[in-house]
Amino acid sequence: MIFSRMLGMLSDDLAIDLGTANTLVYARKKGIICDEPSVVVMRTDTKKVIAVGAEAKRMLGKTPANIITIRPMKEGVIADFEAAAEMLKYFINKAHNRKSFVSPLVIIGVPSAITLVEKKAVKEAAEASGAREVYLIEETMAAAVGVGLPVGEPYGNMIVDIGGGTTDVAVISMDGIVYSKAVKTGGDKMDEKIIAYVKDKYNFMIGERTAELIKIQIGSACKVEEAERSIDVNGRDLISGIPKTVTIHEAEIRETLREPIGVIISTIKSALENTPPELASDIVDNGIVLAGGGALLRHLDALIRYETKLPVVVPESPLTAVVMGVGKMLEDINLLKRIAAD
Repeated sequence: MIFSRMLGMLSDDLAIDLGTANTLVYARKKGIICDEPSVVVMRTDTKKVIAVGAEAKRMLGKTPANIITIRPMKEGVIADFEAAAEMLKYFINKAHNRKSFVSPLVIIGVPSAITLVEKKAVKEAAEASGAREVYLIEETMAAAVGVGLPVGEPYGNMIVDIGGGTTDVAVISMDGIVYSKAVKTGGDKMDEKIIAYVKDKYNFMIGERTAELIKIQIGSACKVEEAERSIDVNGRDLISGIPKTVTIHEAEIRETLREPIGVIISTIKSALENTPPELASDIVDNGIVLAGGGALLRHLDALIRYETKLPVVVPESPLTAVVMGVGKMLEDINLLKRIAAD
């Protein structure tokens, strides 16, 4: 342990939120130093990596046949090990002090429903990318730490992490997860629903980036007393094959997102039903905390509050909750040892 701490003083140890949509990297004593899309672009013949992260995402839907765009993470787990290893290598090399002779200790946030095989794949990918030591932290626990919940106290805290590939719901008490449930529904599923709706309703094809833009600009979980919004989007007419512009309205997208939002709310209710009574009473007082990019969907907190009759809190920066929590582990090795997922 002492030797490990001495090595830590000589290296830039890293905390990583390896997300389906975005990967965030936190360096010890520096904070968040990297926030880029979880995307890799490589050649199909030589497997040579052309771009990773933000540069790769700009190439989505624009590459020739011999170049493919890969999302290494799907539904919260590694779907392409080779691409994931390349992506981790890129982020670790970008974040780590290249002048250091000591490889970094790396802590990675992972979904609570991850299997032993998937845990092994994540660790091997990180080790292949140059990490000297790898720890895994469940994302819900990391998010709870990141938003400042008293995870070590004998109180019930509920955290809902709505990521790109999954939604993780957990009840936490005394540095442990008392109950958790994960569903493969998140921001990506919402984007897929938007693409399918626009295709069916308008005979109009849009890409992932446009669907995400629609969700961000006019997506909402429920109707409130305010002006409805709309957005003009560019795409391809499926009948004529000619590019054109279509106007999409907020009410359409709200209806389109009803199903994935319903899955998320059902998962929260299921977790509440399975929470021990004493901890459930704490949640009545403390409320439900939302984290992840999905927490930013307009009025989602209001809809969850209406459906559960409980207080719902959205922290100041839900997108960074996981990486900030994992980052705190770099400063508190004892906390890391208590709650590490492996």
